[in-house]
Amino acid sequence: MSMHSESARASSAAEARFRINDPNSRPRTVKVVALDRPSQAVVERLAQDQWSGANFLVASASAAEPQGRRRNWLSDLAGRPKYLLDEINGADLVIMVATAGENASAAAIVGEACSLQRVMTSALVLGGASATDAALSKTLAQLRPWALMLVAASSDDYIADMLSALRA
Repeated sequence: MSMHSESARASSAAEARFRINDPNSRPRTVKVVALDRPSQAVVERLAQDQWSGANFLVASASAAEPQGRRRNWLSDLAGRPKYLLDEINGADLVIMVATAGENASAAAIVGEACSLQRVMTSALVLGGASATDAALSKTLAQLRPWALMLVAASSDDYIADMLSALRA
C-alpha cells in the first residue's frame, strides 16, 4: 500500500476534473499606498508601468498628527488631495508600502478605514534585508495590526510581481 502526499493527490487525474484552468475573470482594483518618503520613490517608479486596476497614493507625514486624520494627508502621485474612504470604496485590496526603519504610523489610519469598509489589506516592508533588526521590528510593529498579509520584501520588484499576479 503506497501513501501519496497531499500534493501528489491534488495533481492526480481524478482531482484534475475539479481544477479551474481559466484565469481570474476580472482584474483586481488595488490601491497602493506609500507610507514614507523612500517607499514613495518606489511607488512612483512602479506607477510608470501599465496597470489596469492599480492606483497609487501617498500618505504624508502629517498623518501622524491628530489633525492629519481629517486634513488632506493622502494624495495621488501628482499631489492632488484624496479622501481615504473614497479611495478604498470599491477596492479589492489596499497594499501599504513602508521602508524598514521609517515612520509607518499612517498604516493605522489606512488600516482602520479598510477594516470598517471590509477591504483586505497587505503591507510590504522594503529594505528589510539591509536594515537592522531593531529598524525592521519598529516598522513591522506599526504595520502588523493593520495588515492581513505582511511581507518583508527582498526587493522592490516584489510589489510589481504581486500586482501582476493579482492582475491589477
